[in-house]
Amino acid sequence: MYNSENLLDSFTKPIGYIPAVILGLLLNLLDAISYGMITFPLNNPIFASFGPDGISMFYVSCIISQIVYSCGGSVFKGGNGSMMIEVVPFLHIMAEKIVTIVGKENPSVVIPSTMVAFALSSIMTGLAFFLLGALKLGSLIGFFPRHILVGTIGGVGWFLVATGIEVSGRLESSLEYTIPMFKNIFFNTHVLSLWSSALAVAILLRLIQYRITSPMVVPIFFMTLPLAFYAIVFIFGLDVQTVRDAGWIFPLVESDTPFWHFYTYYDFKLVDWRAVAETIPAMLALTFFGVLHVPINVPALGVSTNKDDVDVNRELVAHGVSNAVSGLFGSVQNYLVYTNSLLFIRSGGDSRVAGLMLAGATAILWMVGPWIVGYIPVMVVGSLIFHLGLDLLKEALVDTWHSVHYLEYITICVIIACMATLGFVEGILVGIIMACVFFVVQNARRSEAIRATYTARYMRSTVRRLYRQERFLKEVGGQIQIVKLQGYLFFGTIDQVESAIRDMLDEHEWDKHPIRFLILDLQLVQGLDFSAAEAFVRIRRLLRARQVYMIVCNVARKSDEAKALMKAGIWVDHSQQHDEGDLKCFEYLNDAVEWCENVLLTTYFEKKPKDLQSKFLSGTPATTVPGANDTTYPYSDKLAAAGSPRQHMVSNAIHQVFSEARTPLVHSNTTQPTLILVQAFGEIGHGKIDIEFFHKLSKYFERTTCNKGENIYREGDPCDHLLILEQGSLRSLMYVLKEQVTVETILPGTVVGEMGMFVGNTTRTRSLMADQDCVYWKLTRESFDRMCETEPALANKFILLTLYFSSERLDTMTRYAFHLH
Repeated sequence: MYNSENLLDSFTKPIGYIPAVILGLLLNLLDAISYGMITFPLNNPIFASFGPDGISMFYVSCIISQIVYSCGGSVFKGGNGSMMIEVVPFLHIMAEKIVTIVGKENPSVVIPSTMVAFALSSIMTGLAFFLLGALKLGSLIGFFPRHILVGTIGGVGWFLVATGIEVSGRLESSLEYTIPMFKNIFFNTHVLSLWSSALAVAILLRLIQYRITSPMVVPIFFMTLPLAFYAIVFIFGLDVQTVRDAGWIFPLVESDTPFWHFYTYYDFKLVDWRAVAETIPAMLALTFFGVLHVPINVPALGVSTNKDDVDVNRELVAHGVSNAVSGLFGSVQNYLVYTNSLLFIRSGGDSRVAGLMLAGATAILWMVGPWIVGYIPVMVVGSLIFHLGLDLLKEALVDTWHSVHYLEYITICVIIACMATLGFVEGILVGIIMACVFFVVQNARRSEAIRATYTARYMRSTVRRLYRQERFLKEVGGQIQIVKLQGYLFFGTIDQVESAIRDMLDEHEWDKHPIRFLILDLQLVQGLDFSAAEAFVRIRRLLRARQVYMIVCNVARKSDEAKALMKAGIWVDHSQQHDEGDLKCFEYLNDAVEWCENVLLTTYFEKKPKDLQSKFLSGTPATTVPGANDTTYPYSDKLAAAGSPRQHMVSNAIHQVFSEARTPLVHSNTTQPTLILVQAFGEIGHGKIDIEFFHKLSKYFERTTCNKGENIYREGDPCDHLLILEQGSLRSLMYVLKEQVTVETILPGTVVGEMGMFVGNTTRTRSLMADQDCVYWKLTRESFDRMCETEPALANKFILLTLYFSSERLDTMTRYAFHLH
């Protein structure tokens, strides 16, 4: 319900918007004189008198866009809509195309066909805007290379400079790069004076802008320029009509020409639809170029006006409506203009009422009629066109110097050159092609497809094994080669991987560092193309020739990478692992390394000398390899062939491990748990610990069994014991992102749960589950405390021996954590 105060505000607030509306109207007038005036190619005789009609079409487009934005289409209440200068080159291309097809001798067909083509291009642009916004696809525009847009802006800048010469020099034909045209521009004194004076005024304006940075400099300058021109005319007593005939002032418009005159050009019966269809490529290029501006102007205006609720998709829908309606009303494209909007808002026009007032004032200006064109000095329009052209060229060529990569700068320059010589559509296509080529070149040169290469001497699995097995695997771990890949693998980068693997298989390198397994870790790979998948096929053939296992890991199931590898035959499910003898696939790197270690240990048990085996305990779990009983390794015999570098490495490792081994002397009547204690710790002490130590230690342990799948303890349980596994195997589990994963595998003869006992943790940080039926020996906290009290020396020595397993585990886990990224 309105009271007197609200009623007063409804009258006083619009009055407060008047200064902003006057400023907005002035900006629209200047834009109409520059943009609208050259909507048609005035140097073409058919369109020589179409300057006023272009201005009228500009006003219609401006009014429609202003109404759409101010009525709620845009989040910016004071947003100003207007035609953009960048669309003019494309409009000229369409007009010239139609003239070429229809013929200069048929203006009655050329004109309506051109008008329809302009309107259809507006509707097409509006449809593109609307669909992008309605489907929430505004973010896709951000994927287009920015330097191509900058190059196109530079091309528009050169077009404006050329248009400035054409308009201000009063040329009768388009600017061409020919000797006759060159002579006319530079050696015809009258023509030279016409366009050079306009260029000099534009340069003067730029010099003033260097001194004064206020955004009001340009409108004030161009409002003052006509006054200064006529002052000079009257001071020197020159006749206005003589000056007009000399080309310094635009011709008079017929007094009876109505403001809606351009609508009289629409005659659908005379339209050459074939010629209109030929302009579709230019329409698409215009649409494509126009669509790129919204995601730039809208967020920039949001930052400048401190608006956090800017929705690009909403603005795209608004642009779609305004352009489509403008096309239906027979006019040209329009956009939310950053500079005009910012000046209007900061001048007090941040209101939808102010926007509607500006639309009404622009409509009045349109209805006044085009007669004003006959009194506008050509220098004003020419200098304004030169100013805009130089500004865009500066943005493209000067502002980007040392700001972009040199290949991107070359692309910008080539786009400008192609647009100036070949055409705008051709320039954009050349720019896109160059951007694609340079993108491939840059990524191929800069992107490192291989993040790291290392062997299993450095990166071991998290399986807890006997000391002797650990020593053997450390000696032969060089036969397990791990290559960690990264980034997007495509035809430009996969060559790095293939070359690196070829170097590993080179004869000279092979003699020094033979490998039996190549693990390709794809955890950091973001995707791969068909060329990369095919390269993996070639890599597999290379490895097969050397009888090397190819192992792929860290590929998510049903991912694009898995599908690409599967199509190339490089990814197999677990059910198919036996069918692909040389190819193995694992979900995690740890699983892959563990499988390789098991193959090496199988060879270790098969090839170790019988006389060395007799030195050690019989019936102990020294030969335990998880999963080895039912697994066949097709390359095992071949890889261990006598005389091969790999066989030499294995034989030397076995001999060294068994020759270095020192264990306490165990009598034949020794029983458990002394046997398992000797097995676990005897070699860690390098034979310096006598059997009596283990006899004393054994009395603190108690035997326990558990069934397969049974939890020995869970995460969060109290740390009340440690254990030494005698038979079976265990898995240490923990939750990672709500998913329970296996952290370690514990084999017979190893210790688990020691850290919680020694450091005094109250609860378990992991769970322990039996993978098989197990027998283990448990040391409870009560027994350990009793040992510390009654036999402290025994307890200290036991702690030192046990910490070997902890230090090995910490070292392995640290390496995995370091290579997670």
